[in-house]
Amino acid sequence: MSNSRTRDEHGYLDIQDHGLVGNMRTAALISIDGSVESYCVPHFDSPSVFLRILDKDKGGHFSIAPVSHGYSIKQAYLPSSNVKFLHSKGVAQVTDFLPLGESSATKPLLFWLTRKLEVIRGRVPIRMECVPAFNYARSPHTTELTPDFSADPTNDKMRLCSSQPPSHKKALFSSPEAKLSLDLRCVSETTAECVTRPEVNLRILDLKRQGHLGPGVYCDLILEEGQAVWFVLRVPPSDATALEKLEPTKERADSLGVPLEDLIKGNAKLRPPDDPILTERLLNSLLQGTNRFWNDWIRKSTYQGSWREAVHRSALALKLLIFEPTGAIVASPTFSLPEQLGGERNWDYRASWIRDSSFTLYALIRLGFTQEANGECHRVFEHPPSCDRRHSPAYMNFIFSSLQHREKDFEEIELTHLDGHKGIGNGAADHLQLDIYGELLDCIYLSQKFGKPLSYDVWVAVRELCVGYSSLDVVAHHDKPDLEVRGRAKHFTIMMWVAIDRSLRLAEKRSFPCPQRLKWYAARDKIYEDIMQLAWNPKELFFAQSYDEKETLDSAVLIMPLVFFCSATDDRFLNTLDRILKSPERGGLTANNLVYRYDVTRTEDGVGGDEGLSVSVTLTRAGQYDFALLLRARTMFEDFLQYTNHIGLCTEEVGPAGEGLGNAVQGFTHVTLISAAYNLSRTISNLRS
Repeated sequence: MSNSRTRDEHGYLDIQDHGLVGNMRTAALISIDGSVESYCVPHFDSPSVFLRILDKDKGGHFSIAPVSHGYSIKQAYLPSSNVKFLHSKGVAQVTDFLPLGESSATKPLLFWLTRKLEVIRGRVPIRMECVPAFNYARSPHTTELTPDFSADPTNDKMRLCSSQPPSHKKALFSSPEAKLSLDLRCVSETTAECVTRPEVNLRILDLKRQGHLGPGVYCDLILEEGQAVWFVLRVPPSDATALEKLEPTKERADSLGVPLEDLIKGNAKLRPPDDPILTERLLNSLLQGTNRFWNDWIRKSTYQGSWREAVHRSALALKLLIFEPTGAIVASPTFSLPEQLGGERNWDYRASWIRDSSFTLYALIRLGFTQEANGECHRVFEHPPSCDRRHSPAYMNFIFSSLQHREKDFEEIELTHLDGHKGIGNGAADHLQLDIYGELLDCIYLSQKFGKPLSYDVWVAVRELCVGYSSLDVVAHHDKPDLEVRGRAKHFTIMMWVAIDRSLRLAEKRSFPCPQRLKWYAARDKIYEDIMQLAWNPKELFFAQSYDEKETLDSAVLIMPLVFFCSATDDRFLNTLDRILKSPERGGLTANNLVYRYDVTRTEDGVGGDEGLSVSVTLTRAGQYDFALLLRARTMFEDFLQYTNHIGLCTEEVGPAGEGLGNAVQGFTHVTLISAAYNLSRTISNLRS
């Protein structure tokens, strides 16, 4: 898709003007103009090394762009990211990826951020800048240009003819304070006959005046058709010095009485698998393997409905958010991107919420990806969240670290030294959210239905959760919050009902032993009656946000028919739906076929400021089974598809003018896109048949 948008007068791009690449350990946000704007090493929740999206001057960046003006830009997926610069005198292309594919002890996964620059027509002057800013631009670093002993010796004539160290240089960035080092290596390549291999000369780039705490590097290139340069950023191996001592030289070859070429081949075999000789052949193989990995995975989809391209793009985005070593699902790979520009709603979502994980698995199950669902359920019950903080099995921490089987320490810290939206951590980690049981048990129920049958041991774990959760003491208290609000505690109970209902369904369908079955029935029925009596506003005729605020409308109640709490044709539900679909000026929550979660001017959520239109709730509404509203639902859904960005990715919310707001890429939004498409397609198919 063509796009000629440029940075605004402050030097920033819109949040939606970015693509995402990842390796299921971390992810890099690539701007439409060819800059790595956000990248955390080595994991999703590690400190950033590039953060230009939050501070254009000192946040750190890794940019590749033409020197001249007057060019247009296209960004698309291969499915690896592909940025093209089109100019009247030539066309340059940048392909970005983090390698993925089959790994083994002899062929491990390489944690390399890889960027391939090539000119496919004409002659194009290009500048590359790599300026890391360690630890959220808080830690200083040093930069030095050193011989690259991992470079292919056969491309270095001086190295073949003498005992001199490699003439090819790499950049080494070291930050003792951040306890991290990176190196940037490059490999030139020719893809056409009679074209010379381009020379790459890295130079030191001093940006202290902009606030950087250490130098970066740059290089200026003039490439013509058939010339390409690979740039590889990685954490260097700890035994790099030992490898340099094994460096094959002409002097060593002569002393051993073997040809230098044979010594080079033998040395390559002695290198550790995670630090092979860097060649264009290896890099092209990594690119092909990465493409093959993603293509093979998405082919397993069983989805046959409408809007398949958008659904599959969303599925690929969700797969990117799975931290493969543990199976944890990260809510978003970004942080501090605002729900309102200049506002206070800037959250860090680089952790695994049980809520978001459950909905993600629900969406993947619908597409036939049951392996991920089985893995996540196993993770949760093999390493359950602790209940020690509140000394009751009824309370469960709902945020996990993405890289370990432990609750996430998510203290909020404001990064006041940054220019833009800022802050890491999320105080929601200290909230009590009882709704997570409903989401988790609904996902387990679906996983049992469409995936691997539930084992007795897992059932015992489910039963223990429900024993504490269905306690009448818990159900009876109306001061237990069920939503991440920061004001006073509020009582939200729909997903509490779901938790007990799904536990009962599991017991009935599998004939599992359930000694407290009658107690569960009583607790479920009490919650149902309480919702109908205490959450219903008889004057305004709608379900309110909570028992405590009957005047507050909340579009989250649109989930009721989806979780089988009530029918989509129930009069109370239809009255609530009609009210929500009105404009805010008329007392509703809908604008431009998108829906606000709730009116922040009418309820206290402990944050302040405005928020954007909620994509998630819009799509939940679009997935209803109400045939009379099917046309409206389809229109709302197809309108929303116009708000996805140029490569089909979703932000957390949408602003009044259609701009992307909140964290990107937001998994929960892609989940609801898949859910809406699935439900609409099934309903339309049933009508046709």
